[in-house]
Amino acid sequence: MIWIPEFKQLIPTTIFIVFCSFVLIQFLYVFFIHRKLAFYKEQPISFDTKLPPVSIIIAARNESDNLYENLPSILNQNYPEFEVIVVNNQSIDDSSWLLTAFCQQFPNLRVVELGRNKHLRPGKKLPITLAIKAAKYEHFVLTDADCKPTSSNWLQLMASKFSNEKQIIIGYGPFTKTKGFVNRIIRFDTSWIGVNYLSMALAKVPYMGVGRNIAYTKSVFNSVNGFKSHYSISSGDDDLFIQEAAKKNNYTIQIDADSYCYSPAAPNWSSWVRQKTRHYSTSSRYKKLKKYLLGIYPLTLVAMYGTFVSLLFFKETIILGSGIFLFILLFKWWIQGRCFRQIKEKSFGNYFLFWDLFYAITIPFLYYISERKKIYKW
Repeated sequence: MIWIPEFKQLIPTTIFIVFCSFVLIQFLYVFFIHRKLAFYKEQPISFDTKLPPVSIIIAARNESDNLYENLPSILNQNYPEFEVIVVNNQSIDDSSWLLTAFCQQFPNLRVVELGRNKHLRPGKKLPITLAIKAAKYEHFVLTDADCKPTSSNWLQLMASKFSNEKQIIIGYGPFTKTKGFVNRIIRFDTSWIGVNYLSMALAKVPYMGVGRNIAYTKSVFNSVNGFKSHYSISSGDDDLFIQEAAKKNNYTIQIDADSYCYSPAAPNWSSWVRQKTRHYSTSSRYKKLKKYLLGIYPLTLVAMYGTFVSLLFFKETIILGSGIFLFILLFKWWIQGRCFRQIKEKSFGNYFLFWDLFYAITIPFLYYISERKKIYKW
């Protein structure tokens, strides 16, 4: 075998050039986007710093069990001045009674009751809008009823990022670890999405946050007329809103482990597919650049593996092709593994090369399904 092929035959030469093109795209994507998160250093905060008063917003529908479990940890945050607004959205469980009891114990809890009405659109956009109108303060931190902050300093860490320049804070919200392969897939999906939206925000191409851990100001919300441009669809209160509201340098990220909000993952495959279908319903509203950036990575990854396997059938390209392939795998493992360690998902970083390929093959099927379904439920 020879190290440098002579490229006298058309077919192996063509395949080699195509293979190198896919490798180059993978390299550039990882270098210019994921490298931002891999080497990002969170600046330590001083808890003596004056923090703005904050309104925590939670939209809840039939969430009595989750409110009972998680609301006390939110109401007992270590923060000088804040209120918690829970919008009880058309609930038919014991949420109203529970929230009334909590109000007697916690004076900083406020409840907005949204009565049942068949004409109201599903989703969180109307409840969030009502909460923002009712809020006393300029700064908001949003989470969900099924979420529990990692620590009592969650609110401090999120709100400490606010400044005159930074009016949107993009946090991270992982799923709770349980037994089973489905849970592992769901948690990898969440972690990988987190790596992408945090990296792209640092690369000046913000495209989403997660509604269970995000913060912004009333001024930013009003500057884009809230959710008006995409109110016709139930999803989009996090990704489509961020794409409209995040401009120039008015946003930042928060990845301190004590700033996370954990929530339970979907219990089975079908529930997760329905959840993903709802999330993908907003993808048609994305700008072309962000669609290309999100789509080009998995497509070129699968194509890179495919063309590499093809190269193995030609003796003259085995050594050089294998060397290039090994280089890009090690480079990706290093950079993207660091990204997962940044968000405290070390196990996925260690086995990233497996999960990376598995996910790139699996996720197009979920997207294909989502294009043929419409989800109207909460």
